[in-house]
Formats: sequence, C-alpha cells, structure tokens
Amino acid sequence: MLKYIDTHSHLYDSDFENDINEVTERSKSNGVFKIVMPAVDSTTHAAMMTLAGNLPGFAFPATGLHPTSVKDNWREELDFVIDSAQKHNYIAIGEIGLDGYWSKEFMSEQITVFEEQLRLASSKNLPVIIHSREATEEIFNSLDRCRGLNLKGVFHAFSGSYETACRIFTYGDFKLGIGGVITFKNSNLPKVIEKIGLDKILLETDSPWLSPAPYRGKRNEPSYLTLVSEKIAQIKGCSIDQVAQITTINAGEIFNF
Repeated sequence: MLKYIDTHSHLYDSDFENDINEVTERSKSNGVFKIVMPAVDSTTHAAMMTLAGNLPGFAFPATGLHPTSVKDNWREELDFVIDSAQKHNYIAIGEIGLDGYWSKEFMSEQITVFEEQLRLASSKNLPVIIHSREATEEIFNSLDRCRGLNLKGVFHAFSGSYETACRIFTYGDFKLGIGGVITFKNSNLPKVIEKIGLDKILLETDSPWLSPAPYRGKRNEPSYLTLVSEKIAQIKGCSIDQVAQITTINAGEIFNF
C-alpha cells in the first residue's frame, strides 16, 4: 500500500465530532499513516490535544496562533502559545502567518505575532506552517527581517506563481503545501507544479476544508489525499508511487518524523 502523510489537517474540528473513528479508519485504509494538526488558537487547543492523545503515533499536534485569530486579545493568545510550547512537545509552530483577505484591521498586530512565532520556532528548532493569504509581500518582508533565524517549514495551501515559489525557496528549506485546489478546473496551480520538483512538495488536505474534485464543496478528510496525489502524478508525468514516496520523505525531513 502507498503511504502518505497529511501535513495539514484540522481533524479535531467539530465537523468530525460525530464520526471521527470512521474518518480515521478511512484515512488509514487509504494509506495515510500520519497527520499534522495545525493549531488555530486557545479555543480549539483542548480538542486538538485530546484527539492527539486518542490517536498516538497518528495525529501530531502543532501550536500557534492563526492570523485570523489575531484580535484585541492577541497578546494573551500569543502568551498562551509561548507558554504551551514550553510545556509540550509539538511537531511544529503553526498555523502562523498573515491574512489580508478577511480583514486588515489587525495587520500590524498580525505581523508582530507572526515574527514572534518565527523566533519561537527557531528557538525550539521546530518547523513552521505558514498561512499566507493576500499578504505575500508582507510575509516576505517579515522573513527578510528574520533571515538570521534557523527556519524551515511549509507554505500551507500554496496557490501562488512560479516566481513566488522560487522566492520562497531562497529563505531556506521550505516546501509548498499542495492540496485539493490543484484539482479545481480553474486552478493555475498545475502549471506552476509542472515546473517544480517533487522534492519541494508536501501533500495536505486542510480538512475539513478545500475538498478536492469531485468532492468540492463537501467536507474534506485525510483519505482524499490520494486524489491530490493522483493529480500531481498526472501533472508530473510520473507514477503515484513516486509522488507518495517522495512527498512522504519530504514530510519526514521537515517535521522530523
């Protein structure tokens, strides 16, 4: 059986509370043997940690403050992340980054939070899971200011240009997180991935969101990672086995599995 690592799944989300066992079994039966669970904020922390405890060796939690959760109480939330990072062994710092799509009201605070978490990741020798939405230049500006740090990780849900991808790679050992968007009919991502080596790619679902075709608009789950793998194999003109093997190696290197 092909073996996959889903490097981005919110499996602890309430969308899964009624059938988590079935979802987990489907994932495993489709070759997904590990998943990375990115954090959002303190309100979802308990659910994430409980699930990680229930699925040892399969579900690995990260810690971080998502940019859309940066509000008036950002300092309190950030302190929660920093304190938690000292108490637990996490797989990564994430999901962190900048989001100018939903609101730019707290953009300066988002930048402060993002850069503090980059420093936290460097100090803990952990990879970062970066969320970037309508804030590409701001993300790069932050990375420029943090060039002296020891950073590696993944740009989650990458949907940028080939030029943006090449620029990302100049900041160190960063991969592109590729999920269901690559299967969308109107996606430009296939043209970009065609030019990029498999050694630069991680597979992810972002479940319960961003389901691949033919499930677009429905709840996503880790078992659908096979559809993403099939699409990448088609684009690259290689076997699904190669996609599974190389992306699994990539994930192991980034997340220290």
